[in-house]
Amino acid sequence: MAVVAILAIGAPAYAQAPAPAPRGAAGSVISSVQITGNVRAELETVRSYLQLKEGQPYDPAAADRSLKALFSTGLFSDVSIDMQGSVLVVKLTENPIINRVAFEGNKKIEDDKLKDEVQSKTRLVFTRARVQSDVERILTIYRRGGRYNAVVEPKIIKLDQGRVDLVFEINEGDVTGIKRISFVGNEHFSDGTLRGQIRTVESAWYRFLSSDDRFDPDRLNLDRELLRKYYLSEGYADFRVTSAVAELSPDRDGFFITFTINEGERYKFGKVEISTRFQGLDPDTLKSYLTMKEGDWYNADEVEKTVSAVTDAVGNLGYAFVDVRPNIRRNKDDLTIDLNFDIQEGPRVYVERINIAGNTRTLDKVIRREFRLSEGDAFSTAKLRRSQQRLKNLGFFAKVDVTPQPGSTPDKTNLDVQVTEQSTGEISFGAGYSTTGGILGDISIGERNLLGKGQNLRLGLSLGTLSTLINLSFTEPYFLDRAVAAGFDIFSTSNNRQNIASYSDSSVGFALRAGWNYTEHTSQQWRYTLKQGSIYNVQYYASPLIQSQAGTFVTSEVSETTAWDTRDQRLNTTKGWLIRNTWALGGAPGTENYYRTTLDAVIYQRLFIDDFIVSVGGSAGLTQPYGNSTTLRLTNRFFVGGDNLRGFAAGGIGPRDLNTGDALGGRYFYTGTTEASFPLGLPKEIGIVGKAFVDVGSLWGAETITGYSANVADSASMRIGAGVGIQWVSPFGPIRVDYAWPVASQYYDKTQNLRFGFGTRF
Repeated sequence: MAVVAILAIGAPAYAQAPAPAPRGAAGSVISSVQITGNVRAELETVRSYLQLKEGQPYDPAAADRSLKALFSTGLFSDVSIDMQGSVLVVKLTENPIINRVAFEGNKKIEDDKLKDEVQSKTRLVFTRARVQSDVERILTIYRRGGRYNAVVEPKIIKLDQGRVDLVFEINEGDVTGIKRISFVGNEHFSDGTLRGQIRTVESAWYRFLSSDDRFDPDRLNLDRELLRKYYLSEGYADFRVTSAVAELSPDRDGFFITFTINEGERYKFGKVEISTRFQGLDPDTLKSYLTMKEGDWYNADEVEKTVSAVTDAVGNLGYAFVDVRPNIRRNKDDLTIDLNFDIQEGPRVYVERINIAGNTRTLDKVIRREFRLSEGDAFSTAKLRRSQQRLKNLGFFAKVDVTPQPGSTPDKTNLDVQVTEQSTGEISFGAGYSTTGGILGDISIGERNLLGKGQNLRLGLSLGTLSTLINLSFTEPYFLDRAVAAGFDIFSTSNNRQNIASYSDSSVGFALRAGWNYTEHTSQQWRYTLKQGSIYNVQYYASPLIQSQAGTFVTSEVSETTAWDTRDQRLNTTKGWLIRNTWALGGAPGTENYYRTTLDAVIYQRLFIDDFIVSVGGSAGLTQPYGNSTTLRLTNRFFVGGDNLRGFAAGGIGPRDLNTGDALGGRYFYTGTTEASFPLGLPKEIGIVGKAFVDVGSLWGAETITGYSANVADSASMRIGAGVGIQWVSPFGPIRVDYAWPVASQYYDKTQNLRFGFGTRF
């Protein structure tokens, strides 16, 4: 019957239960060596560890070294060496062979992951030291997941033929959270403010989707650095974290974390100067790149930004080797910091080779074309950082490391690029609801790195109660090996506009496009679209101005868009601005002749506190027929209301047939929005912010038809809507609710107070 033995994990077996010391009279000559107990170990293998040979005098010290050498092999659980007369007798007890490694009680971590971590494997020799190491490895895994009260108990099940089954019995325990985060020594910022700067958070019920409320020593080190950066950005140049201590509660169900800090004095910028050792370079021409001035509170982030900006500016002037050093001098008497940006000539180092590894699927040229450095170029740390960021932005790699290595000569360097590829194929499903679009559902399948060439292919289907879209798109980001993103779209759309203007429309066609960047923030795109459209299901009671539009038509359009975009991020923007101008011309071989231009602009700025964001933006546009065309198709007119003018329904303002109530669209429009986003006093990680806004806009320029004198209202007067809202970036997708009041309107406008939007992808 198999015997279950519980292992006492501790020191190696010979240290726990040492074998008797070698016995024998010193000086006795060994006539022979007798080895017993070895089953799998070869005799010659055992002899190779013995420091006593036949014909040699017996030496107790050599026998002791032989004993330890045999134990250190891990092959034996017991070893004894004795002199019996003139015969040296070595008795061995071999460690068993592991027949199977099993895990019991583990629910949060799968067996395969644990098997990859432990060193004990099937068919290896069983050793207590290795099992002890495995227990620590398993506990480390659980601690990374926040389970500090996990218990691992190894057991062996003895089998015949010197084999054992090794079983790790695991009690995973509960997640060990953070009970309290405290600060000692903070006089100018409250505990709550400092908690908002670090990554670790206190445990709470609403943080069930986050792991930041679990203790992690590495995250604690990150928190120390985040505190340092925060204080340095607020002017506390002497700040330091004295200690960061995590204490496990007596019942082992949570940690108490205490940061002891020394804030020091708060400094302002004193004299800010630029000096240079380059001949012909005027420092005064670079002062526009300074982001601080004398009297401002000291901010280390602004110093770093200035170093980067000046380095790039000097490099763009043709100076290849640039080293900008910010020399700081503290004036403790008046608490100011004098700053001198010293522009020096850096070491003359050139890029010799760019070595790429880890890309099993992505082609080398896809990686090389993202580099701002080429082989033979002057080495630049700023360009190296930008190149690494561009590779990360591709989304093809889970990890990107670019490391400079010495080249063949001191003035050359090699760039070793190590990437870890990740899946770039994706299938996603989506669901949502909005006041304008109704219930929405979509599915898309795509590949962002087609055949490892960096090409993007996507097929999407969106179905809704008010609209449907089917779209196949392809993009080659480097058309003809140039920095031109070219591609095509094949699409089919349908829209139910019965609630707005008593008709429906559809289109099917394709588009060709090409775009490129002039700078990091300036881009241009050209697009050609050919589609067949249809206005159908026009109700009998619809306005004659709409009934006259029923039927099919062909649109052939060329459009161009130029954009200047400095936003820090596309969603939840906190700073920067966007200016975008688009013009379009419709004509042959289509049936619609028109031109259209639109201008959009928005700026974002932080005010008072980091989480208080104000944005001011607006849009304007005009469209006109030309040639033989005297009227504009409904699908080429502007409609205002809803998302772009809150307080009014979709298509709620502008020309309207008063006899039928149908919105007719217009030729001219403008809208403007001022919105403030602010915290509501809730924990930041919940993702709920408040909104307050004022929208303005107008739409005018009604169409007419011969023989019909409709009672059409058309006014260019300004409409105003104001309101408040809440936005929640929930685990299930963004949710936004707005309540707006029409402050200024016309009697025939259609208003709407409550707007709701929800959507997610999974």
